[in-house]
Amino acid sequence: AGPSPTSSIHVYTQREVYGTVGSHVTLSCSFWSSEWISEDISITWHFQAEGSRDSISIFHYAKGQPYIDDVGSFKERMEWVGNPQRKDGSIVIHNLDYTDNGTFTCDVKNPP
Repeated sequence: AGPSPTSSIHVYTQREVYGTVGSHVTLSCSFWSSEWISEDISITWHFQAEGSRDSISIFHYAKGQPYIDDVGSFKERMEWVGNPQRKDGSIVIHNLDYTDNGTFTCDVKNPP
């Protein structure tokens, strides 16, 4: 018996994004799936501050609704600009600060 077929999602983000303090930056996240985009699609953004070993969840989209996680310094400054039907999970961070330096990751799940 061969391996069972799995359908994967390919997620594309910019490698490095630069912004100036006080301005805003769009963190783009586009994805591609061979399957149709289900209503159960979920998108999660994580942030790992520079020099930190811990990553926190700052945003998620689930059941058709965007949710800004009530942690960290982003909650008042984040805007959802994505559209899962267009395979877009992008967010905007407003009023950038030095403490926003770090790694942002976008995780997309499209359950069958």
